Amino acid sequence: MVAMAMITAELLRQRLAGGQWPEAVHEAAAPLATPIPAAVLVPIINRPSGLTLLLTQRTAHLRDHAGQVSFPGGRSEPGDASHVATALRESSEEVGIEPAQVEILATLPNYFTGTGFCVTPVVGLVTPPLNLRLDDFEVAEVFEPPLSFLLDPLNYRHHQVEIEGTLRTYWAVPWQGYFIWGATAGMLVSLRDCLLRHED
Repeated sequence: MVAMAMITAELLRQRLAGGQWPEAVHEAAAPLATPIPAAVLVPIINRPSGLTLLLTQRTAHLRDHAGQVSFPGGRSEPGDASHVATALRESSEEVGIEPAQVEILATLPNYFTGTGFCVTPVVGLVTPPLNLRLDDFEVAEVFEPPLSFLLDPLNYRHHQVEIEGTLRTYWAVPWQGYFIWGATAGMLVSLRDCLLRHED
């Protein structure tokens, strides 16, 4: 087994190439019959000092997932040719990552949120330098935890919350004052599981 602390860009490419992924993840026991299609970019930054992951802190006034830590992304639009196109468009609009900087590695299992979205996570390797331009209506700030930290299962905890009489369990991982939880943490768990499925 390769320690997650030793993961490299080349190892990511190998592990995510043509994988057979687990089934879609559902936050709610009974998802909506017609969920809203969306996609996010899981932007792994290929820095000389090691791989990091760019995450955003959403602004507090948004209608959906206000104030939460998330990947750049959003709802699919009619002009988007694919989930990848949605993820790249939204990432450019929200934080200024240019599509030409992104090497698409894989799409992870769909993640159905309790708020009615079907989110397709698109894993991309991003080449610096980053000339970020934040959409200050949607993005309060960005930060970059080490990918090795986010792939370490010891850093994750299960939490529970009761919503409209239903007890829901969700993943959470704190990092330097940030609280990464819910769908974002769940998609990170999916990424880790997909990488570990390809152990020799």
